Amino acid sequence: MNEKYRIRVSKRLSRHLRHDPGGLGLTLAPGGWVPVADLLAALARNRFPVSRAELDEVVANCAKQRFAFDETGTLIRASQGHSVRVDLELSDAPPPETLFHGTATRFLPSIWAEGLRPMKRHAVHLSATRETARKVGARHGKPVVLTVAAGEMAARGHAFQVSDNGVWLTAAVPAEFLSAPE
Repeated sequence: MNEKYRIRVSKRLSRHLRHDPGGLGLTLAPGGWVPVADLLAALARNRFPVSRAELDEVVANCAKQRFAFDETGTLIRASQGHSVRVDLELSDAPPPETLFHGTATRFLPSIWAEGLRPMKRHAVHLSATRETARKVGARHGKPVVLTVAAGEMAARGHAFQVSDNGVWLTAAVPAEFLSAPE
């Protein structure tokens, strides 16, 4: 499968497993899971046929590991980033002392005033490394990486979860737990 087609499939999966399952006639089960057979049939009905081998390749080779199969390989879900209501059934996890959030410099005034909010998603996404956060921020403009005092947040009662692909999730990050690079 060529890279261009793999990206098209990944974008289609993101759209329907994160934002618009109803657009394909799908319903996300608890955990965000969808039967693979239902997904493939729905894609084919909507003039975007994908084989099981192609789906496996997209899931395996997605650099961001956006999708995951269950242990049986019969269910698939988006790892995080949903705008539709779904409980991913992730357990709370103690975060590292610091996490990072990549954003564009133009968003800094509202972030310093209101902290990090999930916006159209269900959680704020945080990265374990500065480099990953920088890449995320660069998608939105001139990037800046904010440091999140995650350990202190957790000590003060804020809950964290970590998705299948290593993205840290929390409901919000108050501005007092944020610092900018020097």
